[in-house]
Amino acid sequence: MPSTIRLHRVLMAPPERVYRAFLDPDAMVKWLPPHGFTGKMHEHEARVGASYRMSFTNFSTGSSHTFGGTYLELIPNERIVNDDRFDDPNLPGTMRNTVELRPVACGTELNIIQEGIPDVIPAESCYLGWQESLTLLAQLVQAEVPDEG
Repeated sequence: MPSTIRLHRVLMAPPERVYRAFLDPDAMVKWLPPHGFTGKMHEHEARVGASYRMSFTNFSTGSSHTFGGTYLELIPNERIVNDDRFDDPNLPGTMRNTVELRPVACGTELNIIQEGIPDVIPAESCYLGWQESLTLLAQLVQAEVPDEG
């Protein structure tokens, strides 16, 4: 039976910046691949009904897996819902990702639900990967880097 995982973080960044990090292809390639992986965006259009495709490559072995999906709901700075499918037939089914953002006194409360994870992927592996990705997300969105001028 497919798994569901739930993640929660508070980030010291405004919801607008966190929202943008989930939809900007260059940002996604920077933070979404877990440690030991690189990412490549193959196609991306951030609008409801549009799709994306990206791949993660294991830096040690060179093996990669490609996945993609469709944006189902986009409420700016509040909510992102998309589906995800792996190209690999050994990872069947469609996952659903729900990202909710809520402004809090110190930044943004982030809640993620990932449903329909293929049985062959242990839930603890998903948690580990997401923990690593969310650490990278925090480093990206919490940095206050002034423009040089």
